[in-house]
Amino acid sequence: METPTPAPLSVGIIMDGNRRWAREQGLPTIDGHAKGYTKAKEAAEWCRDAGVKYMILYAFSNENWNRSQEEVSYLTEIFKKILFEEAEDFRKEHGAIRFIGDIARFGAEFVEQAKKLEETNPNDPSLTVVIALSYGGRQEILHAVNTIIKEKRQDKVSEKDFEGYLQTKGIPDPDLIIRTSGEQRLSGFLPWQGVYSELFFLPMHWPAFEKKDFDAVLEEFAARERRHGK
Repeated sequence: METPTPAPLSVGIIMDGNRRWAREQGLPTIDGHAKGYTKAKEAAEWCRDAGVKYMILYAFSNENWNRSQEEVSYLTEIFKKILFEEAEDFRKEHGAIRFIGDIARFGAEFVEQAKKLEETNPNDPSLTVVIALSYGGRQEILHAVNTIIKEKRQDKVSEKDFEGYLQTKGIPDPDLIIRTSGEQRLSGFLPWQGVYSELFFLPMHWPAFEKKDFDAVLEEFAARERRHGK
């Protein structure tokens, strides 16, 4: 009898293509984001059912602030809905939520609520959803470096030490990273943490991503040989 292949511990997802999906459907941009949000909730269920313990979502990059005010405002309302309305439903299913990125740009109330939410996460969650908001990998690394400089550390800083200064402290590096919508780049998503991640670039837009596509990624991931440079 074959031994089942263990699920990846941590999965990163770049949820790309909401706007393109909406255009192709003849819908407003905000409808694409609404569908993308629904798809993110579905993906959390798929991860939990598959035994994945961490799902890291690239929801809003630093560069996304340059989009139209209407679009940014709508996305901000989605993030607030997660934080203020729907987080408790997820928690009832023993899920945890964490945020990384410069969330201060969403306002003091958002930061306060996010902090309260993280402080009351369950100790042994079935799934931890990490939401990257106003996130940029280079900025995260620079912030860590500047914090180390500010502390005036005299000892050598190891990789393990450095990881303790990152926003993802305590979150396992993603075993695999999925990006939808056909783009084949990481666009600043977890450059330190994703150095040995298996990469999957899929052609469909994020709202069109289905469980069968996720299952196919897990199947291919299980077949790959991960040597970590050895």
